[in-house]
Amino acid sequence: MLGRTANGLFWMNRSIERAENMARLLDTGLHMASTRAMGSGDEWASILMSAGAEKAFSERHDEHTLENVADFLLRDRTNPSSVLSSIELARTNGRMVRTALTRDTWEALNEAWMVLGDLMKKPVDQRDLPRVLNAVKRETALVRGTAHGTMLRSDKFSFLRLGTYLERADNTARILDVKYYVLLPSVKWVGSSLDNRQWESILRSVSAHRAYRWSYDSPYNPTDISDFLILNSRMPRSLSHCYKMIDECLCELDAAYDNRHDCHNKADSIRAKLSVSSIDDVFEEGLHEFLVTFIRDNYQLSQDISEAYRFY
Repeated sequence: MLGRTANGLFWMNRSIERAENMARLLDTGLHMASTRAMGSGDEWASILMSAGAEKAFSERHDEHTLENVADFLLRDRTNPSSVLSSIELARTNGRMVRTALTRDTWEALNEAWMVLGDLMKKPVDQRDLPRVLNAVKRETALVRGTAHGTMLRSDKFSFLRLGTYLERADNTARILDVKYYVLLPSVKWVGSSLDNRQWESILRSVSAHRAYRWSYDSPYNPTDISDFLILNSRMPRSLSHCYKMIDECLCELDAAYDNRHDCHNKADSIRAKLSVSSIDDVFEEGLHEFLVTFIRDNYQLSQDISEAYRFY
């Protein structure tokens, strides 16, 4: 396969996942804000930090309000990670590799682009925000589901899935890091019902509330929730599960091309760390420090894959 085609498939699905993840990150901020008696803006600053968009936001806005942050993350085309920017990039890449996609996959992608573009023609009213966020999650899931149900299991499908799981791993780490950035009103609130509700919001933002209850016979607590989203390989948005899938995709490419690259070793190293770590090890290192290291390594793996398969 041409590197240009692999690049288009990889970034098509990565951008689709990013659009959904921006909606989930914003949904996390909404749940965080709802746990406060008084809004201080800390939630929205934390969302921007975790999205890696604080600097770009500050160049365009003075205040961290719901309206400003929502518009920046959903509609602002100067923000390359906004939902509209991401879905437009996904469609551009999909059109570039149109012949590598099934007809159903292309039509689902085109439909998502039209539906979301229409929903966000103008700033989203606060009352409509949950409906719009759900629409983003629904439309992006339809594209992924259509590809999963119709694409031939070839190297094309492997590159699609690599984009999905690299982006998903990055986002799960960032959503967890939101909790680190959110400042509780006082240290005395740590471990309180307020603190626990904010951890519960993390689960709801990745649609994992009920799955957590099935897996852990305990009240919400930072240790078990972090274990679930970092190390529990049965959870489809956990870091461990994402790297299980990344490793599988790279093994498929190794078999298809009979060629192993440095990116395979890098992925194996990250997965091994997730496999041998316990949640106590993570907290001993520091949750924030662990997540920052993971995000950096995940980014480097993406770069290594681009170089190995000549994404240019």
